Amino acid sequence: MTKEQFVLELEKIGAIKFGSFTLKSGLVSPFYFDLRDMISHPAILEGVVDLLVEKIKDMDFDVITGIPYTALPIASLVAAKLRKPLIYMRKEEKAYGTGNNVIGKFTKGAKCLVIDDLITTGASKIETAEGYEKEGIIVKDFVVVIDRSANGAEELGRQGYKLHSLISLEEIVNLLQVKDLITYEKVQEVREFTTSLSKPAKKEKYVNPLTQKLLDKMNEKKSNLVLSLDVTSQAEFFAMLDKVGEQIVMLKTHVDIIDDYDENFVPKLQEYAKRQNFLIFEDRKFADIGNTVRHQFRNGIYKIADWAEYITVHMVAGELILKGLFEGIENRAAFILARMSSKGNLLNETYTRKCFDAAKKNPQLVAGFIGHGNSVEDIKRFKAKFPGSEVLMMPGVKKEKGSDAMGQQYITIEDAVAGGADCIIVGRGILKAEDPGAEAKLYRKRAWIAYQERKLK
Repeated sequence: MTKEQFVLELEKIGAIKFGSFTLKSGLVSPFYFDLRDMISHPAILEGVVDLLVEKIKDMDFDVITGIPYTALPIASLVAAKLRKPLIYMRKEEKAYGTGNNVIGKFTKGAKCLVIDDLITTGASKIETAEGYEKEGIIVKDFVVVIDRSANGAEELGRQGYKLHSLISLEEIVNLLQVKDLITYEKVQEVREFTTSLSKPAKKEKYVNPLTQKLLDKMNEKKSNLVLSLDVTSQAEFFAMLDKVGEQIVMLKTHVDIIDDYDENFVPKLQEYAKRQNFLIFEDRKFADIGNTVRHQFRNGIYKIADWAEYITVHMVAGELILKGLFEGIENRAAFILARMSSKGNLLNETYTRKCFDAAKKNPQLVAGFIGHGNSVEDIKRFKAKFPGSEVLMMPGVKKEKGSDAMGQQYITIEDAVAGGADCIIVGRGILKAEDPGAEAKLYRKRAWIAYQERKLK
């Protein structure tokens, strides 16, 4: 089978579609390639495998993998034809048995060729490579059936990877036009969309008022430091604020751990916030059904809605939790917990995308996201998926990278902010310091300098 025959066969089985399609990246595309059903057409499957084998037979690699699910059967057949071992990464972390995330036999340092059906932006390819690299597997080359990207090869190249493709989008639309299977106008629409992929994405103009309030406070105070004040007595709590309150833009509380909480706590906290000029956010992590969280937020002994403008929310109960929390209340907003910094947490990529979907549908209720990243590039990819103008609040930040005995993972101040963190959340790094005031001042200075440098770029 030639490449031309392959494309025409894809068109016959409806694998090449034109219309309006929302991609995994969130982009809305005027065309879509759906190669999933190709496995039900043996002649087409055999043809693409032969084309791929011819493409890669002289490349240097030890094992082959396919990105689940579409590319996995293709990679399986390619591996068999070339007599190369096949491995693959689980889409979800295994919680039983051996716990291995990579299936198949391999040795540390093995060179892995990654096969996929398509490339649009390259972000998922990099995430795949990083997953294998954590297991000691070397990834240098990606091979895709169709390159539908504007600059996928360049994006991967910047990260040290090389892209090889069987056929390009331009070749496909040119062939279909020559065969009178699409119009010239449709070809132009496809080209315009592809060109737009190489331009910086435009965010929605709407900015949540509480997002703007935080940004204004940051600029006014020249601080993007959030203190996580996790102590268990009022005396410790306010003594620490006396030392560090002037350095922070926002205070993160866990009010339910204050052993001697009473009716005087909130008025005193509000007085400190006014005098030291910081905002208050209660890290309650609401996660129940709408009616329950409504009472948790507004009632009980803490009456959080009366004094915390910002709260954290898990989306495990679905997006209607936002309605349960905020319906009938003004000047309150959520930071959605989209990623966690603790090792072994269960917030996967699918969950994170659902968090973004909820924020996109409820921009007036969401001020930002709580999220962590392992590197500057990882954070950049994470933030690039934000649906609008939300801020990124990042925990797990310290002066040096590392981890603790409880599974908390830390990234440096400069890497966090360079990647896209608007505010850094620091707790024990300040609270346990010999001089918390001086330490807070240092965190503030380094984070604000990094923030200003990022804005200049």
